[in-house]
Amino acid sequence: MKTRESSYFQQWQEDTQKQIEKRPERKESFHTLSQIPVDRVYLPDEMDEHYQDELGLPGEFPYTRGIRPTMYRGRHWTMRQYAGFGSAKETNRRFRYLLEQGQTGLSVAFDLPTQIGYDSDDAMALGEVGKVGVAIDSLEDMEQLFEGISLDKVSTSMTINAPASVLLAMYMVVAEKQGVAPGRIQGTIQNDILKEYIARGTYIFPPKPSMRLITDIFSYCTEFAPKFNTISISGYHIREAGSNAVQELAFTLANAKAYVEAALDAGLEIDTFAPRLAFFFNGHNHFFEEAAKFRAARRMWARIMKETYGAKNPKSWQLRFHTQVAGSTLTAQQPDNNVVRVALQALAAVMGGTQSLHTNAKDEALSLPTEDSARIALRTQQIIANETGVADTVDPLGGSYYVESLTDEMETRAQAYLDEIEKRGGAVAAVDQQYMQREIQRAAYDTQKKIENEEEIVVGVNRYELDEEPEPDLMEVDDTFVSEQHQRLESLRKNRDEQKVKRALEELAYQAEGTSNLMPFIKEAVREYATVGEICGKLRDIFGEYQG
Repeated sequence: MKTRESSYFQQWQEDTQKQIEKRPERKESFHTLSQIPVDRVYLPDEMDEHYQDELGLPGEFPYTRGIRPTMYRGRHWTMRQYAGFGSAKETNRRFRYLLEQGQTGLSVAFDLPTQIGYDSDDAMALGEVGKVGVAIDSLEDMEQLFEGISLDKVSTSMTINAPASVLLAMYMVVAEKQGVAPGRIQGTIQNDILKEYIARGTYIFPPKPSMRLITDIFSYCTEFAPKFNTISISGYHIREAGSNAVQELAFTLANAKAYVEAALDAGLEIDTFAPRLAFFFNGHNHFFEEAAKFRAARRMWARIMKETYGAKNPKSWQLRFHTQVAGSTLTAQQPDNNVVRVALQALAAVMGGTQSLHTNAKDEALSLPTEDSARIALRTQQIIANETGVADTVDPLGGSYYVESLTDEMETRAQAYLDEIEKRGGAVAAVDQQYMQREIQRAAYDTQKKIENEEEIVVGVNRYELDEEPEPDLMEVDDTFVSEQHQRLESLRKNRDEQKVKRALEELAYQAEGTSNLMPFIKEAVREYATVGEICGKLRDIFGEYQG
């Protein structure tokens, strides 16, 4: 039995104090508005073996209570609003606006042609250029996207999957041109192809070469960009496709295991790449279930990495994650209600210990966000961080009978799914068998039935409707930029050294037929201003396309 006087707790306090001396907390002391002192962490009077095994202390295995001993008392989560539309120039303007408003990290939304490896002037891109994200065709666009933004001063998340290698290579070359070595860049690429086959659909290549590209990134970044997160294993889109919270947790961890095993099969040592694996979860409506999901996720991952894969480095055991609140819960009806939904979903993510957070804008069920609605979404995070006091103690829900029970139940039910996927041969085999897809479809159907039967209430949709909806002011993307984007591409192709581009693409194709790490060859093609469509086209010729 451990108590606050025990050596277990005393050692944790001493270790934490050493960390605070290096990196002080936000304040010397924390108090409520009535000046009641707030402790760093609250514990039971006696910490028995069950407590130690299942919860532990913050910053220690199994990390149920958080991956750092001081969590947000040290610093708040990264406020990373997802933004991108139209041209690189327009998106650059929105990035600068959000940074001026106090955003602390960038998150890039790419348009669909970029996400599936087509240039803006490709026939396949017709009608989609710049619609749901920014159009990036070449290094020239990437240079414009980050113009005036020092890549050693900001961390950047990029929602890109099938062509992740190409966009990461562009980002690295832009950094080099700014005088920032790859070893200093920070951020994340999503780079999670398995969930594309399951839930999202922006895949290009079949699973095997896709997994090769991913492990090539693991290996390359381990050597050259050790501060960059090489993947963000995403439950977000699984949830947006209609899964419930248990499925989101289980399928995300199943995919994560597949990436670990692919990297091990490629000859990488577990502790060389595992510390840079990151996760991306959905912040949905059920406040307590969401907080419990995040706590269970940390505990399960810690056990998987230590006990299944034998990782030795504690950083390999830590599940670090970004949260975006649930876009699928936003309603076109009474969009002001979405501000409240977003605030509560964001609060659950913070109570669950997220490392970074995106809050949706209230009008995103209708269009891309206006500047005003994007600012309100950011202000929502800033109010939670600075006015509510929830960031002043670690894991404030820890010890709640309800939350601990929910955390245990989430783990048990998610583990049952993991066992079933294991029986089916792992996540890649389960994807081929359409197992996860069917489970998600079943959950989505059940939810829709409940909404239609009013077993689940959606305020403003199936209860408390208005007779007449006011017309909101919406953002419209000016399509005239598309012809400008075509002209930019035409000019790029005229002015670059075509011989160098051709040689770089031929070398990439040659290497793709072998087993070399493709990152250096993709980077060379990018440097010569080969386009996303040209690079992905060469790889399509070698790898083929996945037919979903």
